[in-house]
Amino acid sequence: MEKKKGPAPMADINVVPMADIMLVMLIIFMVITPMLSKGVSVDLVRTKNPIAMQAADKDDAVLVAVTRDGKVFLGTTQTSPDQLPQKVKDLLTSKLDKTVYLKADSRSRYERVVEVVDNLRAAGVDQLGLLTEQIKERGAESTPEAPAPGV
Repeated sequence: MEKKKGPAPMADINVVPMADIMLVMLIIFMVITPMLSKGVSVDLVRTKNPIAMQAADKDDAVLVAVTRDGKVFLGTTQTSPDQLPQKVKDLLTSKLDKTVYLKADSRSRYERVVEVVDNLRAAGVDQLGLLTEQIKERGAESTPEAPAPGV
């Protein structure tokens, strides 16, 4: 009996399946990444001297957003300002850090922002963080400092 010879072993690596899988994963991550952002995106008020609030980026931070058109969101769910106290109380009962972070659109009505702050105070919130964005001054990075006199 004679043994049949199969095709000779191939020494090249076939990377096409790996490239296909990587492209599919890239597309999946590109679709999912925008959904991972916390809360509702608003155009924050700009200020020169913001205070860093790293705790606002935590997963369990309580974020309230006021959009340009006056809608109020607790996290990603829209709510009315009068329902806000009860919902915030429920969220804060089991937390050690009782800080609530408010991000308001720079073009939202001040009246709506004050209404939300009043409702948060009615919920017993003592620590309220107002999230802002730092103003980036033009040309500040490229201008060298002048040497001190006498040096």
